[in-house]
Amino acid sequence: MATSNSNRRLVPEAKEALDKFKYEVASEVGVNLKNGYNGDISSKDAGKIGGNMVKKMIQQAESQMK
Repeated sequence: MATSNSNRRLVPEAKEALDKFKYEVASEVGVNLKNGYNGDISSKDAGKIGGNMVKKMIQQAESQMK
């Protein structure tokens, strides 16, 4: 069976902006991310970062629809 990677970016040019956004959200929720490898953070903390990123992106999209 072939595997597919669903983590690819649809807009590769957005990588830098998404990384900056990730660090901003991490600091807002109190998670200390360092440049490079962050495999030592807990799943709970990673979920806080990802969940809050999605929440903020949805809020931004909704405000643009007004």
